[in-house]
Amino acid sequence: MVFLTSIATLLVICSGVIHACWNLFTKRSLNKQVFLWSIHVLAVAALFPFVAVELFTNALQTPVVYYVLLSFFSQLAYVYLMSKAYQFGDLSQVYPIIRGTSAFFVPIVGILLFGESLSLFGWVGLACVTGGLLIISGLGTSKMDALSYKAILFAFLVGLSTIGYVLGDKVTLQYLSPLTVLEISNLGFVVAFAWVSLKSKEELRREWQVNKKTIILGAIMSPTSYLLFLLAMKMAPLAHIAPVREIGTVFGTLFGIYILKEQQGLKRVMMSAVITVGIICIGMWG
Repeated sequence: MVFLTSIATLLVICSGVIHACWNLFTKRSLNKQVFLWSIHVLAVAALFPFVAVELFTNALQTPVVYYVLLSFFSQLAYVYLMSKAYQFGDLSQVYPIIRGTSAFFVPIVGILLFGESLSLFGWVGLACVTGGLLIISGLGTSKMDALSYKAILFAFLVGLSTIGYVLGDKVTLQYLSPLTVLEISNLGFVVAFAWVSLKSKEELRREWQVNKKTIILGAIMSPTSYLLFLLAMKMAPLAHIAPVREIGTVFGTLFGIYILKEQQGLKRVMMSAVITVGIICIGMWG
């Protein structure tokens, strides 16, 4: 059990880092909705043959259909709200709120619905992660303007939508392979932005001309990030692994400060250290 938990923790750390990388690509894209549609339509096409074989040979049982729908529609909400959040706010502000909301609520869901638990160190670690994320976001500071509040609202809603698809996927993994669950996630992105992307062929063409390399990288990184998390969910409790994934926030914050030249660097770096301490507490003693 300890060995599996250690492997799951390593997978989740890698997942978080990769997640931060493709979110950086999204923030730097010209049209975020077109960019997100492009990377996930490639992922859907790549996984389709594997998923088609599984669904053709294994009929879906009735209970799992409801969780598949929960995951799918939560993904629709997630991707739409995320594009709006990045439209109004900085990466180093928006990303911590998205991750912080899910970091706090997903373990609670695991405890309430799946009978999981956290040790005292685990709760201390969760408090460090959540508190550090909220401070990084700048929530409640006097410098916030109307755009900041819009960014925070959308980012918070993104975090809540994460709870829906993680819950759906946790149960669905008992019936379907991680690749098929991942394909459901990718379809959420594709459906959410299909109309916007296809009706504006000029923007789609321009996005590919300017960001072809990052679109291809994103098409690899985004599915890989969530696939690693799905594999980890089969090995360890949600209450332990969900907060560990927030190591991606540390990298997301550093990317925002040093690559995108966003503000409030010192405070956000210090809080990244607090988040890292919290992750260590959960990963080693949670």
